[in-house]
Amino acid sequence: MKNARSHGFTLVELLIVVVVIGILATIAIPKFSRMREKPYIAAVTSDLKNLASQQEIYLSNQYSYAAALTDMPEYRASDNVVISINEATGTGWAATGTHSGLAGAQCGIYFGSGSASNATPATSPGTVVCN
Repeated sequence: MKNARSHGFTLVELLIVVVVIGILATIAIPKFSRMREKPYIAAVTSDLKNLASQQEIYLSNQYSYAAALTDMPEYRASDNVVISINEATGTGWAATGTHSGLAGAQCGIYFGSGSASNATPATSPGTVVCN
């Protein structure tokens, strides 16, 4: 006669499987979140570099830097990216950018006499830096 308990899994075996899946999930979810942030940061970085190019074109035509994005109708930011020109003079400018998919992260760039404090977290002119 066969044992009636020979089919299926015990409660202990099922609990061990659930615990192992939980441990794997706690490892995988943060890595997945970081991987998802990379393209968002790349989009903001690209848009700020494009802004720098547009600012130089604007300077060659207007002899000063654009104080607002509306001054450069040919400039377009990527979807869900918000770019802000925080400072613009005849000799420099500073801007920041964020993405709606990034919680609290910001990228910045400044050039010329623009202030690094208006482009936080930028640390050197002409270089996009993100936190």
